[in-house]
Amino acid sequence: MDILAAYLIALAIFLVLDAVWLGLAVPTFYRPRIGALLRPAPNWAAAGLFYALYAAGIVYFGVRGGMAPAGPQGALIDGALYGFFTYLTYNATNLAVLRDYDAAVAIVDTIWGTVLGSAVSVTTVLAMGWLFAPAAA
Repeated sequence: MDILAAYLIALAIFLVLDAVWLGLAVPTFYRPRIGALLRPAPNWAAAGLFYALYAAGIVYFGVRGGMAPAGPQGALIDGALYGFFTYLTYNATNLAVLRDYDAAVAIVDTIWGTVLGSAVSVTTVLAMGWLFAPAAA
């Protein structure tokens, strides 16, 4: 498996899906519930670091196993688990330490992380299979 190709594919898919989600959910869901906690504009350096490292985690924990005999189903499960545990860690920590962190945000955001991790992992595995399929003899 070409790990760099998998990383770039996963990063692109992750950025597109999360941009769509945030574009829809921030004004209608997040801002009404935790608006006082949100910055007026994102910290792009921190966001870039998150996306770069998170995509690496998706490749390691979700995509790599899916390229093995586990196939896309393995990527679906492993990616979902990676997304669930990472987003739950973030949201549970916020619930524990932030005074006005909303429980509904924690639940919805953890569900989103689970879906996102799964979708990015399985789509990356399918894209890698399509792009790097062995040539027919």
